[in-house]
Amino acid sequence: MKEQIELVKKEVEAFNESTKQGVEYFRLQFISKKGKLSALFEELKLAAAEEKRELGKVLNELKKSAEAKLTALQQALDSNTQDNAFEGDLTLPTIPNKTGSQHPLSLTRYRIIEIFERLGFNVEDGPEVEDDWHNFTALNFPENHPAREMQDTFFVEKNPDVLLRTHTSNVQIRLMKNRKPPFRAIMPGRVYRNEAISARAHCFFHQVEGLYVDKNVGFSDLKQTLYHFAKEMFGKDTKIRLRPSFFPFTEPSAEIDISCLICHGKGCNVCKYSGWVEIAGSGMVHPNVLRNCGIDPEVYTGFAFGMGIERITMLRYGINDLRLFSENDLRFLKQFKPVM
Repeated sequence: MKEQIELVKKEVEAFNESTKQGVEYFRLQFISKKGKLSALFEELKLAAAEEKRELGKVLNELKKSAEAKLTALQQALDSNTQDNAFEGDLTLPTIPNKTGSQHPLSLTRYRIIEIFERLGFNVEDGPEVEDDWHNFTALNFPENHPAREMQDTFFVEKNPDVLLRTHTSNVQIRLMKNRKPPFRAIMPGRVYRNEAISARAHCFFHQVEGLYVDKNVGFSDLKQTLYHFAKEMFGKDTKIRLRPSFFPFTEPSAEIDISCLICHGKGCNVCKYSGWVEIAGSGMVHPNVLRNCGIDPEVYTGFAFGMGIERITMLRYGINDLRLFSENDLRFLKQFKPVM
């Protein structure tokens, strides 16, 4: 047994690994209940009586030596851990501390809403999945109008027709049906058209439409409202013109142009060398539309307008490709900050 004790003693003295795994191995190998020292103490019970005293003394000294060795290894491990500890302030922010930016369409939408809210317009919302009556019939679209065809509109169901709205005019209809005039509101939102995706067109985009219905509302009110909007959105030097046009839901109707922001009216490829860029359509609400919503056109009149938020954003920031707005490219999006 003496030889076994001497062998274990040499192993204890030779052990010199101060890693976390090494210290745990030493404890399990020598100190634990299933370790070599415990096995030697069990074997001591079987030794002759005259040898027990001497072997017990040697074995106890070996146990103390092993425990002291374990303590020394643990202290060395703790010392190494403290030396390698990070001494900086872990509460400091990361470097660089990058912050996000808002989408350019959101920035433009917020600015449009801000301008019209100052004029007393409320913001209204409605469903993107709509029935035919609210999207077409109530707006004076004839039965054979091209917009009702599948090549222009995304239909969800047929008979009765349910579709993805092609404009936010459906919100105007719901507003006029459910409330009594006077009212003044704008309707920003996403709309859908069955179009091929290109730099100038997309299958979904964003519109903001406006509606003002009251007694004695005239075309001059529409003109002054749009004139104020153009000045606020594009700058005080912006010029505006209205060209005669046709829409089923307004009469008379007009297209709204502003002086080109790129060439300042001198002519360029953006404005097709005309000096003007179209931004919206407008007109006086058609009497049939008022009747469809239960409003007497002999008592009330109103004007309506609609514009694409993408078009306004492209003019505002000088963007030449509509697809950039929906590609989620951070290199593009992080460039935009609020413009006041």
